[in-house]
Amino acid sequence: MSRQYDTQLIESVAVRRRRLREAWLFGSARSRNTLDEGVTKLFASAAVAAVVCAGCVGYSFIQDSKSKGPNGPVAPSPSSPATPGPSGTPSGTPDSTGTPPPSGTPRPPTPPRT
Repeated sequence: MSRQYDTQLIESVAVRRRRLREAWLFGSARSRNTLDEGVTKLFASAAVAAVVCAGCVGYSFIQDSKSKGPNGPVAPSPSSPATPGPSGTPSGTPDSTGTPPPSGTPRPPTPPRT
C-alpha cells in the first residue's frame, strides 16, 4: 500500500513542477504552450558544451603561459639569418637604384657623397 502512495506522491510533485515551470516560461498562455523535454535537454547540452570549451581554452592558456616561462618569450639567437625588416626588404641599405641586390651577390661600393 505504501508503494502506491509513494508513486502517487512522486507523480504529483512532477506534475506540480512541470506546471510551475510552464507558468514561469509562458505566463498566462501556459495552457496553449508546452515545453518539450527535448528542448530542455538541448539547452543543458549547450551549457555543458560551453563549459567544456571554456575549460579547454583555459587549459591551453595555462599550458602556453608555462611554455613561455617566467621571463616571457625566448628571443632568437644572434646567429639566425637576417629576416626582412618592417618594409619587407632585407636589412641593410639598398644600392643606388633603390632595389636590393639578389641574395648571395656582393653589393657594389657606393660612391661617396660630396
